[in-house]
Amino acid sequence: MSNYDDQNVFAKILRGELPCTKVYEDEHTLAFMDIMPQIDGHTLVIPKYPATTLFDLPPELAGHLLNSVQKVGKAVQVAMQHKGIVIMQLNDKSAGQTVFHLHFHVMPTSLGALSKQSHAHVMGDPAVIQQCADKIKAALAAL
Repeated sequence: MSNYDDQNVFAKILRGELPCTKVYEDEHTLAFMDIMPQIDGHTLVIPKYPATTLFDLPPELAGHLLNSVQKVGKAVQVAMQHKGIVIMQLNDKSAGQTVFHLHFHVMPTSLGALSKQSHAHVMGDPAVIQQCADKIKAALAAL
C-alpha cells in the first residue's frame, strides 16, 4: 500500500472533494457512473480501502467488493436491458490502468463491441449519464 497516491481522482471522490453520480454505496464500497463512458451504463465499483491494484486489497475485503460488483452488475444488466455484461479490472499502467485506485468497470456490452470504443477520451453527456444512473438505482432498489 505504500505506493498508493491519496490524490488520485477516486480517493478525492471518496473524501467528497470531487463529485460523482453515485448509484450504490455500502460500508466497504462505492459505485458510480464513469464520466468518460465507453458505453451508456458504464459504471465503476471501487473499494473504500486505499488499494492501488487488486493485489493490494486485503483478502478479507475482497468478498465485500465482489458482492458489490455482482449487485451492481445485475442492476446494470436489468436497467440497460442488456444480457451481456463486461466486467473488467486492470492492474498497473502496463495493463491499461489509468486511475491508480482499484476499480471494476461494469459495462452493458460485448467484448467485441467494447474493443471498438476507446476509454477515457471523451466526456459523456451528463444528462445521459444521469438517466442511466437513475435506471440503475431503480433496478438496485427492485433487486
